[in-house]
Amino acid sequence: MSTRRAIGVGLFGLLAGSAGSPTPAAAQPSADRAMQSAGMAAKAKLNAWTVGLAGGLLEGAPIRFATEIARVADEGDALHVLPVVTRGPTENVEALLYLRGIDAAIINSDALEQFRALVPNIDQRISYILNLFPSDLHIFVRPEIQSLADLQGKRVNFNTPGTTAAYSGPLIFNRLKLDVEKAFIPHPAALEQMRKGEGGIAGVVFVTSKPVDAFGRGRWDPGFKFLPVESEDLGIYTPSVLTSKDYPQLIREGQDIPTISVSTILAAYNWPKNSDRHARLARLVDHLFSRLDRLQAPGFHPAWKDVNVTAQVPGLRRFGPAQEWIDLNRLRQPAAASAASGARVGTPQR
Repeated sequence: MSTRRAIGVGLFGLLAGSAGSPTPAAAQPSADRAMQSAGMAAKAKLNAWTVGLAGGLLEGAPIRFATEIARVADEGDALHVLPVVTRGPTENVEALLYLRGIDAAIINSDALEQFRALVPNIDQRISYILNLFPSDLHIFVRPEIQSLADLQGKRVNFNTPGTTAAYSGPLIFNRLKLDVEKAFIPHPAALEQMRKGEGGIAGVVFVTSKPVDAFGRGRWDPGFKFLPVESEDLGIYTPSVLTSKDYPQLIREGQDIPTISVSTILAAYNWPKNSDRHARLARLVDHLFSRLDRLQAPGFHPAWKDVNVTAQVPGLRRFGPAQEWIDLNRLRQPAAASAASGARVGTPQR
């Protein structure tokens, strides 16, 4: 019987018993204490293995990843992962640092980089569990725009505040020394204006996992395109490419459009090792890492197929139990391979 059902049955029984016949006045305090005790026990049991996971906005990829983590890692009373809709992955750093009930969060590495100046000890307070996926920069422009330089002084949309594009996009443009008129309206509206040549929008900026549905499903007139972005001296941003496999309608076969990406990571708050919340996160690590193959099956976000538990995040420490899980399984794999090899050649097994 699940915790929730047990709670309901227990409390219903107490209430039904009191409703069936009048409770003597002397017995009433005892009944009240029993109900209070049952409620406290239920509360403790329900919260004992709950992990608060800050996801992001409803329309973004991070909240989908958080929900899928919960689907796979959840295990009744043993672990309850609670995805939380937030103002976006960039504000999840604040949620992880200060919001009650949040133990883990999906954040972008450049947002964490910005916080280092504000929170000097942030590396002692936050570590990463998993490098989830690269959020790729997409700069999509009208036919008359031929290069990044052509965007100087033009109106460029960065999606709504709270999204990765609205945070990382301007940071990247500053590094590229591109001075543009920044707009922050919903991308669907901006794309439609750009298509029609309205609103003065010359380009839109997405920073997210590929492929983006708006480019994969939409039909665009000749000349609309992605601009190449070279990755020289861009610090924490790493090289990436957009290919014809990603966007067959916009990129011809065999052509690669160079761009850059920012790591989107599953981060943890560094609770003290002897605390119950540290224990919850350690259990989340074990459930998630040991069930990663389920997330790589059909029905989940395709980016899970490229997730590797051993992939590192430059400049950030891995959460202790996550590193311990990786180290332990590195030892197990050679032992398992050796045992299998011995079984094949007839070596006695102990």
